[in-house]
Amino acid sequence: MKIKDVRAVEIDLSAGQSSRSGSYRREGREPASPMARYPAYKSRRSSWSPSWKQAACVVTAEDGAFGLGITSFATPVITIINDHFAPYLMNENCMATEKLFDMMSRMATPYGSYGLASYAISAVDLALWDLKGKILDRPVYELLGGPQKERIFCYATGFDSEWYRELGFQAIKLPLLYGPADGLEGLKKAEELVAKARDLIGDDVDLMLDCWMALDVEYTIRLAETVRPYGLKWIEDYLLPEDIEGFTQVRQRLPWQTLAAGEHWYMPQTFSRAANHRLVDIFQPDPLWAGGISACLRICHIAEAAGLDVIPHGGMNYPYGQHLAFAMPAISWGERSAGVSPPGVPLKETVALPGTAVIKDGYLVPSDAPGFGIEVTAAWLDSIGYTQ
Repeated sequence: MKIKDVRAVEIDLSAGQSSRSGSYRREGREPASPMARYPAYKSRRSSWSPSWKQAACVVTAEDGAFGLGITSFATPVITIINDHFAPYLMNENCMATEKLFDMMSRMATPYGSYGLASYAISAVDLALWDLKGKILDRPVYELLGGPQKERIFCYATGFDSEWYRELGFQAIKLPLLYGPADGLEGLKKAEELVAKARDLIGDDVDLMLDCWMALDVEYTIRLAETVRPYGLKWIEDYLLPEDIEGFTQVRQRLPWQTLAAGEHWYMPQTFSRAANHRLVDIFQPDPLWAGGISACLRICHIAEAAGLDVIPHGGMNYPYGQHLAFAMPAISWGERSAGVSPPGVPLKETVALPGTAVIKDGYLVPSDAPGFGIEVTAAWLDSIGYTQ
């Protein structure tokens, strides 16, 4: 079966969701960010982040069957897919996911396959796996080797800890609000934030901390030592992703603390280098950003060979990460982020793609429908801005 069409468009997935999203703001500010050193951009990520929406890529086969992949940063990503990748993928075998991933990775080398190019590769690759499953009439997790676990243990990211416990989550991750620009006062407030969460959830629930690229080496060390009494399962994403030497120093100076990173690392080679140097204990690739299912399969195999864990970033937000986690032995947990849901709002109201499985009592089992189980019709595509 050959590829008849590859096309990406800007979409607005919020149109199909509840307008009520979970809390990502506390004390009048959003979580810490790498731009927090500049006062004008300290309180809101949106004050400096690009306004680009999400992108959807649809790959259509000769018989009319199609697969859907999504990613972020639509404006540049759509250009890469439609102007560069699409003409070369036409008439290729739509089942040849290995070949097509390799082609896109190599085509992007003149401008770099990491970053924006990997977002584009991800969208196409996810669409190809979705299409492949539909053609074979099997869920993607079966194409990846079949179920490795009976269900996926899930944790929630956000500030509404009591609500997450009520929903059945047995592990919670807090976004960090403070960084180097906040000095000693920031360390004190960070400790208060962690202490309060620990008091609310008790000692029988795992607690983690997400620093979202906002720290430097010294502040990371001091933060870890400050919150050590509260038994964090891990601290993640604490440095700028390119600061490999910094990750090395943190690893050496915090041998007792479990460390995680990889949300902003892209393509398998990056994770291979991290594994070789044992920079972190847990890899966190995002299937929508890191290169799709094809890249994440390689990352899981790298991690398993090195004795490392994999917990994909936002893996439970969409069916792509759900199927990956269900099949891969290297993946132990799943993350529900993107705001989860505010108190009183069912998780099903925050589902972006129709057909996405919903977490129940802290666990999830993916859809067993063909492909990723996404229940997408032509009318739904029209509703999010994809005109056929």
